[in-house]
Amino acid sequence: ITMTLEEIRGQENAMEHVDRVQSAGAALQELLVAAKKQEYLTVGVYESAKVMNVDPDSVAFCVLATDEEYECDIALQIHFTLIQAFCFDNDINVVRVNDIERLADLVSAGESGEPKDAHCILSPSANPWKDPALDKLSLFCEESRSVYDWVPTITLPER
Repeated sequence: ITMTLEEIRGQENAMEHVDRVQSAGAALQELLVAAKKQEYLTVGVYESAKVMNVDPDSVAFCVLATDEEYECDIALQIHFTLIQAFCFDNDINVVRVNDIERLADLVSAGESGEPKDAHCILSPSANPWKDPALDKLSLFCEESRSVYDWVPTITLPER
């Protein structure tokens, strides 16, 4: 088997991308768990939209979640488009997660009743609350934007 330098670099870049996405997934899980413990999360499309409308400076990070079941939900996709535009206008990092069940488990574990709407989750930018995972995710988003991936998709680690 003979490979060109471009092919070798392409494989190396692909592996680096996989490592970056896995690392970002672990950081996102860490951030959500820490923010939930501090009661810093806003969960749900409408709840998130209210927070962003009232105080966009209080938001540090936005997670949009969907899966195949919701891809045809036009109303949800319109909300996502509006939320993304708002986040871009207010310098709020945005990522997508394709495993809504896993995300819902992370943000509503232990709560009784119906599972929460986990389609949109906001993490605060409260001044006293600094988390290394938030810094990792911010860097991941910045690196993604540098290659024109405006809303990168993150895969959460397996349970």
